[in-house]
Amino acid sequence: MKIPVWTKPGLVGAFAGVIFATFAGFSAGGWMSESSAREQAVSHARDEVVAALVTICIAQSREDPQFTASIQMLKEARTFDRSRKLMDIGWATMPGSSEPNSRVAFACMDALAAEF
Repeated sequence: MKIPVWTKPGLVGAFAGVIFATFAGFSAGGWMSESSAREQAVSHARDEVVAALVTICIAQSREDPQFTASIQMLKEARTFDRSRKLMDIGWATMPGSSEPNSRVAFACMDALAAEF
C-alpha cells in the first residue's frame, strides 16, 4: 500500500490546527474548563444572594429605633471598621440566623454610605 505524498503535511497541519483552535478558544474564545465554569457560577450565585440580602439589611436599619444614633456612630467610625460595627448593631444578621453575614455587612455598608 502506497501512502499519498500529502499525508504527512496534512496530518501536521491538522495537528497544528487543533492546537491553534484549542489555544484560541481558551484564551480569546470564551471557552473554560468545567471547574472554572463551576467557580464562576458559584461566585455569581453568591453575589446575587448577597444583593438580595442587602435589601433586608437596609429594611432592618430603617426599622431600628436607634437608626439615627447608629448612622452617626457609623459616620464617626473609621472606614475599615464600619462593616464590623454594622454587624455589631445587628443589621447584617438575617432573620432566622444567629450570626451576622460579613459579605452582607460590606455590601449593606456600601449602600448606606450613600447617606453619609
